Amino acid sequence: MDLTGEERINAPRQAVWNAMNDVEMLKPCIPGCETLERLSDTDIQAAIRVNLGIIKIRFHGLLILSNLNPPFSYTISGEGQGSVAGFATGSADVELIEESPDVTLLRYTINGDAGGKIAQLGTKLLGNAARKIADRFFASIGEEAAKSVRQDSSIL
Repeated sequence: MDLTGEERINAPRQAVWNAMNDVEMLKPCIPGCETLERLSDTDIQAAIRVNLGIIKIRFHGLLILSNLNPPFSYTISGEGQGSVAGFATGSADVELIEESPDVTLLRYTINGDAGGKIAQLGTKLLGNAARKIADRFFASIGEEAAKSVRQDSSIL
């Protein structure tokens, strides 16, 4: 399963980068996120509940940040185990493009796969669920980055 997309964010690139690397800002942006804990500069432990139609699956796994090029781009990859449901693996290449000093274009490419019982749900259902999660996540992270800029400017 491959997904691409972009989100125009009304915030400077550095603010978007900061939001994308702050687990306290990330957690509410990830649909179904139950826990998110930074273990190191590059490792994040997560537990996420995913709704696939009538099926609800909790994944536990490790997210790894690589190809770090602050504040321009990085790759986030991971594998989640869903107990008897199977597993999901994937990676996302994220690029932040400064369109103007106050507007950032976040562009992403996601590659993912699933195995076990979850894979029996079919590529179309899994692809649709992944698209919804990705769209909501990137829209939410954009909102959080823009909100943090507004809060910072109101303090001044």
